[in-house]
Amino acid sequence: MPQTSHAGIPALVVARSYTALGMLRCLARAGIPAYLACPPDDLAALSRWFRPTPGAVPWHGTIDDQAGARLAAMPLDEAVLITGADNAALWAADVAAGPLAQRFHTSSSSRRTLEILQDKARFGRFLRDAGLPHPRTFPLDRFADIAQVPFGELDRVFVKPKDSQRFNKALDKKGIWADSRVELERVWTGIHALGFGVIAQEYVPGTAADHYFIDGFRDRHGVIKGVLARRRWRIFPPDFGNSSYCESVALRQVSGAFETLSELLERLHYRGIFSAEFKRDARDGSFRILEVNTRAWWYVEFAARCGVNVCAMAYDDALERAAAPTPSRYRVGVGCVNWINDVKSVCSPGGRQGASWLRIIWQWLWARYHVLCLDDPRPGLKVIREALISVHRRAHCVASRAR
Repeated sequence: MPQTSHAGIPALVVARSYTALGMLRCLARAGIPAYLACPPDDLAALSRWFRPTPGAVPWHGTIDDQAGARLAAMPLDEAVLITGADNAALWAADVAAGPLAQRFHTSSSSRRTLEILQDKARFGRFLRDAGLPHPRTFPLDRFADIAQVPFGELDRVFVKPKDSQRFNKALDKKGIWADSRVELERVWTGIHALGFGVIAQEYVPGTAADHYFIDGFRDRHGVIKGVLARRRWRIFPPDFGNSSYCESVALRQVSGAFETLSELLERLHYRGIFSAEFKRDARDGSFRILEVNTRAWWYVEFAARCGVNVCAMAYDDALERAAAPTPSRYRVGVGCVNWINDVKSVCSPGGRQGASWLRIIWQWLWARYHVLCLDDPRPGLKVIREALISVHRRAHCVASRAR
């Protein structure tokens, strides 16, 4: 990856775990100095490129009423904010519109645009009004709204939170299946009691391998400066997990999805990093857009390894420079495996998606490894160590029950 000179103004990354680690590596390999706002025990803090935020007391990246004051107190004349979480992206948009904007630059859309993309109910309404292909979405603000879900026309639905980040943190779930109206009533009642707003979304027929992602960056002039398409092959946990193995694919394979995304971003005057998820509908072959991440994501480092470094682009755009040059074509057919989760996936019922063990082992041998990295080994070694400890504990429990 080419090195460029970025002396003087550092990046300030507000993210955690896999996403934060990938962002740090993307910036470091582009020659951009960076600080990371995260807890001291975070996985990314083990990176060779980790530097805590400057000041007497490092900021851990908590987005609360004091976040702005902590930012203002940092001994930095200037910095570029780059985020890896939904609430951090909203906060950065407020910074860009406030008095700190002259010191802390960001390549960000407006708060209104981000809220439309992050709130599943608003997103569904926007897609419907724009006539863009998407699963039918039904807001469930009240118990009575459940009666409006046409179960007779749908295979099944799943319940998704309006605020994914808070929901996932509280329940460790991305969604919950509902196969009938009675089941939907039960699920809604339990979630509503916890204070979460939810929607019911139509299930689009297909497998994990029918999910495609389009990752990239759109600059302040409305130009998509870099884009990467990838296909998910396996997922863990099943149904509502994260990709455990994916491969880069040619943009022409998702031409319908790319047109949908381009129109959506144009209508919203979007600026910044994005990662959009689509599912190819097994009924008609169309690509239906499921969601758009408005910040860096788990596999942001993989995109950079394929030639699309969106973190470097966001840095340059925030400073109103021309975005870092990228190859005219990114690398196609490159795999990326989160090996710990992929082992769990292929060992679960149906997780192999019909692939033979020979093919899976071949994929593992030639894939880029998520987290594991020879020039930054400590985070990967920690993940492996924790996985081995977990396996040992489970084996010990099984042995104890068998006695």
